[in-house]
Amino acid sequence: MLTKTQLSRLRALREKKNRETEGLYVVENPKVVAELLAAGTVFAEIYATPAWQSPRGAQPVEISPDEMARISHLPTPSDVFAVGRIVRATLPAGELAHGLTLALDGIQDPGNVGTLLRVADWFAFDRVVLSPDCADLFSQKVINASMGSFARVKTFTAELPAALASAGAPVLGCDLGGEDVHTLPALRDAVVVIGSEGRGLSDAVRKFVTYYVTIPRYGGAESLNAGVAAAIVCDNLRHAMAASGSQKV
Repeated sequence: MLTKTQLSRLRALREKKNRETEGLYVVENPKVVAELLAAGTVFAEIYATPAWQSPRGAQPVEISPDEMARISHLPTPSDVFAVGRIVRATLPAGELAHGLTLALDGIQDPGNVGTLLRVADWFAFDRVVLSPDCADLFSQKVINASMGSFARVKTFTAELPAALASAGAPVLGCDLGGEDVHTLPALRDAVVVIGSEGRGLSDAVRKFVTYYVTIPRYGGAESLNAGVAAAIVCDNLRHAMAASGSQKV
């Protein structure tokens, strides 16, 4: 049985400021918890009701459905409540010079941030760099949208202008006035920058874009979701690499 102190502490993790103070994040989606465990995530704590089908290696603390409802951050409690430790890596100097990077410029929708992590994972990008004004990487909405990619993709949070200024690799940005994305050259090293749907790329980031690309529009839609746009650019970048015989996986 959980004590009042434990109940209060776990409930408090709903707030970002408390997660930051404690250095902890929460995941309650059973499928995502299983994905993260399979990806090698070591949770600090796992609480589960008897209904949870515990994956091999997991050692949950069994609690009642009533206790789960009291600690859950969701309108409808799940059967598992996993607590992980927040670990943030500092972007090393020269990190962006080699390999493929997906950089997120002010993506504030948690679902989009999670989807972009999945895009980076799908196309085997080496890393994702988030600007400080992106949605909280350790929020449940981001983690759930990313599925297991949250644990598989190397992530950094950094001021993008400073990071791009010393990138040492071409910086690709989406813009309506850019070159057709289908004509992308083969680039083994590149940084793909995705801006927010409402604002696009920030002026500070635009100063460091070396190659603008656009996705041809054939219909009447005003814009594409950030995740969809990123996937199209990443796919064409991979296609160009494969066509040139310089595929890197």
